[in-house]
Amino acid sequence: QVQLVESGGGLVQPGGSLRLSCAASSSIFRIYGMGWYRQAPGKQRELVATISIGGTTNYADSVKGRFTISRDIAKNTAYLQMNSLKHEETAVYYCNSKTYWGQGTQVTVSS
Repeated sequence: QVQLVESGGGLVQPGGSLRLSCAASSSIFRIYGMGWYRQAPGKQRELVATISIGGTTNYADSVKGRFTISRDIAKNTAYLQMNSLKHEETAVYYCNSKTYWGQGTQVTVSS
């Protein structure tokens, strides 16, 4: 059983930055790609960014140029650097790899 644990969420002002982390309990990122998703209140979960096993990245159009997905395979950890955050990006952010999901970390963008 693989566990994914997100951290790094919090309260940030519009225009601010946060860096989320996703720590895996095994070397799953050596075998599978992973992705970050978010779910705002009353909305469906949506894809934010993915990184393939080969390192290819993809982003939702709404975050391109502001968010960066990365991973450190040696540390079994993936990251999501979020810059220029907007109020509407307040959500619970989840990491996913294969069929495994983390519990989520809350990101609140508010002044």
